Amino acid sequence: MISLTRNRRNAGAPNHSRRRGAAAAEFAVCLPVLILLLMGMIEACSMVFLKQSLAVASYEGVGAGIRPDATAQQVRAACMQVLNDRGVRGGDAQIDPANLAALEPGEFFNVTVTAPTDRNGVIPARFYRGMVLRSSASMMKEF
Repeated sequence: MISLTRNRRNAGAPNHSRRRGAAAAEFAVCLPVLILLLMGMIEACSMVFLKQSLAVASYEGVGAGIRPDATAQQVRAACMQVLNDRGVRGGDAQIDPANLAALEPGEFFNVTVTAPTDRNGVIPARFYRGMVLRSSASMMKEF
């Protein structure tokens, strides 16, 4: 009985070292895939944050523009303030129609805020390369 126990211990040692080598090989194959997935998730989250920042900026812009005495410069300043606070680079705001003073109370106007994804990613290898995200909001001029 003692001899069988010794044989099992000796026989198990080479299998253990082979299993350790197989685990290292599996890790070497899986690690790049896991890193790629992690980078993709981080980049996707930063683009969701960018899109949400554009939506908030456009909403703040139309909020500033509904007042009877509002100007396009005030609307643009409100949009750019949100973008600056959130660290969005290369953002732009467009007001349609550009002359808010000519709008009659009850007429709608639009604010569209855009930003390039190339300047707003957090990872050098960009998955959203060359895209421009945009968000717009519409409201009616106050009476």
